[in-house]
Amino acid sequence: MTTPAATLVVVDDDPEIRDLLADYLTRHGYRALMAEDAEALRALLATERPDLLVVDLMLPGDDGFAICREVRRDSEVPIIMLTASPDETDRILGLELGADDYLGKPFNPRELLARVKAVLRRCRPAATRPVRGWPGSWPSATGAWTA
Repeated sequence: MTTPAATLVVVDDDPEIRDLLADYLTRHGYRALMAEDAEALRALLATERPDLLVVDLMLPGDDGFAICREVRRDSEVPIIMLTASPDETDRILGLELGADDYLGKPFNPRELLARVKAVLRRCRPAATRPVRGWPGSWPSATGAWTA
């Protein structure tokens, strides 16, 4: 049985970045959907349940902050923010609004891929069984996990 590919949605108003990421993420085994703005994202979310969002901060209409706020009202889907803004305050605000990671533009697609993998790994449901033989991985007689 094969695991279905994770579905990623990239929200960026730059068609070159969307094309680059659609190709790159698909070649690395992901199902990559593209949206050029918040409105297109809302239309996608009406029919899709993505595993992760990659959201540009500076978008026409609702910006990445507004998208992050809106998504966080109803969902815990992981969000990676992208921005060309050199402002440290933007990165901090994005994380405070619920982004799981942040990457500045220009970026290396390989670094984004590594961050996608890391965020998905952290957000995957925890294994139901402990790793055999790992020290401290067995519940005590009271059911508490030992350290």
